[in-house]
Amino acid sequence: MYEEEDLPMKFTLAPLFGLACVVAFPLSASADDCSNRGQLDTLYCDADGDLVADAPTDPSRWRNPSTMVWAYTPVEDPAVYADIFKPFTDHLEACVGKRFVYYPVQSNTAQIEAMRSGRLHFAAFSTGPTGFAVNMAGAVPFAAVGVGGQVRGYTLQAIVRADSSYQQLSDLKGARVAHSSPSSNSGNLAPRVLFPEFGLTPDEDYTPLMSGSHDNSVLGVASKDYDMGAVASDVLLRMAERGTVKIEDFRVLYESAVFPTNAYAHAHDLEPELAAKLRQCVLDFKFPKEMSSQLSDAENFLPITYQEHWKVVRDVAEKSGTPYNKAAYEEQMRRDAEKKKN
Repeated sequence: MYEEEDLPMKFTLAPLFGLACVVAFPLSASADDCSNRGQLDTLYCDADGDLVADAPTDPSRWRNPSTMVWAYTPVEDPAVYADIFKPFTDHLEACVGKRFVYYPVQSNTAQIEAMRSGRLHFAAFSTGPTGFAVNMAGAVPFAAVGVGGQVRGYTLQAIVRADSSYQQLSDLKGARVAHSSPSSNSGNLAPRVLFPEFGLTPDEDYTPLMSGSHDNSVLGVASKDYDMGAVASDVLLRMAERGTVKIEDFRVLYESAVFPTNAYAHAHDLEPELAAKLRQCVLDFKFPKEMSSQLSDAENFLPITYQEHWKVVRDVAEKSGTPYNKAAYEEQMRRDAEKKKN
């Protein structure tokens, strides 16, 4: 199998990230003697039972590319984050000793498929899609942003315009309610599990309108395209900090308990020493002031595990009827393809 550095960048990156629903399958890593796989795709094995893909047992399948490609979650404007994360990208280059290329992906599916195909080595996956990244792409989450020594989290907020007549969730029956995307935790899955307790059941009391992203939902509520939006609290806060919206223009009708935020993960088949070096370099990074101010006062990265820190997210996915398995992922890809056609 050729390596990424053997081909021109325009051939390795553009097709992968520009086409959200092209499925690129690497050579199968499945083996009859895999003792445990759980919900992982047949390409991967989880012999140690930690819910993430093990590194290949065959050293010839380990990857050690000269150029490392990494991507931030596509929840918000990716071009903005290329500049925000430049100090981090520069740190990784100096610390790991390799060239790092930041690539702005346009959808969660494109990001997951890029890692599955072997062209994305390191990425920050948003909360909901992390489960698909783990099970379908062999992603290994190891770090999350920390503030005050704690892993930074966020809440699901049901927001309306400050001048709207809505006072509680049950008032929104028949209303125009924005969800962000099918795989989003706070933007779709959590509302399906949590809203019914407060008298509002998605698909029964209203038809969720997929906005495409949390920021689209926020802007849609502000412009009266939607009566309410189910959004991640940190996205709304960052938009307000950048001056995109004014926080006082919204009211929060409902707020959930705290969920973990983005998972920083590497591909399971990186050469073990390279993977260990990357993990240590990420955890050693301290956010400079100008970068921290753009990321809700983030200070550093803290170690996490998918098994422990994403348990609440997996529970929501299971209860919402959308577990992180192959069937659910293929359904998401089908929806993405339909949306792209339209």
